[in-house]
Amino acid sequence: METMHELIPFAKEMLSQKPNRKMVKLYMLGSVLAFFGVVIGLVETVCSPFTSPERLEEERRAAPTQEQREQQQENLILEKSKKAALLQRSLVTRQHAS
Repeated sequence: METMHELIPFAKEMLSQKPNRKMVKLYMLGSVLAFFGVVIGLVETVCSPFTSPERLEEERRAAPTQEQREQQQENLILEKSKKAALLQRSLVTRQHAS
């Protein structure tokens, strides 16, 4: 609330100095965005204690663990190496057959 009391005199001072309209619009846009950011932060802070523990458990189960990710990466690397070996073998065969 303090900043609002500081903002109003600042806006009056800017208008008394006849600033460029673009600058006034820019300051107003920045002020509105900052205000919305504060409101969203307050809503998030107030509503965060009410998140259900079941939802958090579902999110934990849905997220793959580190071991699962490592296993998937190893499987992917093995598949790529097998494909590369097959491709090299077929190229060698073609060169000898020509």
